[in-house]
Amino acid sequence: MSTLSVATIKSASSAAPVFQNSSGTEIIQGATAWVNFNGTGTVAIRDSFNVSSITDTGTGYYTVNFTTAYADTDYCPLQYNNAYGNNTTFGNNYTGYFKLATDTLELRCYAEASVGYVDSFYYFVVCFGG
Repeated sequence: MSTLSVATIKSASSAAPVFQNSSGTEIIQGATAWVNFNGTGTVAIRDSFNVSSITDTGTGYYTVNFTTAYADTDYCPLQYNNAYGNNTTFGNNYTGYFKLATDTLELRCYAEASVGYVDSFYYFVVCFGG
């Protein structure tokens, strides 16, 4: 077994680097975009990759704006949010809603019917593919 230790891996083209096994089969794809943001008060990105900004479009409504648009809407977004406001207790009953576009991703943070849409203190989104 060999160990490769480098500071940067760079693709020979504008495409992402491809990781293959010894048979030439692709085995790893990294996230193509991700963001960790505060969705309460003034919406603010804590950290991100390939996300230029977040737009607060109403209570519990957010739009993620991508730095580089996807070629199509076949990418796979995953999300998790926490409206409790602490970073140690996760696992709430809020769910997200996706509306995919090549340059944006719309999210909704919804609690039970008696509460409706709510702002989320912690919102995490990661996208693969595209």
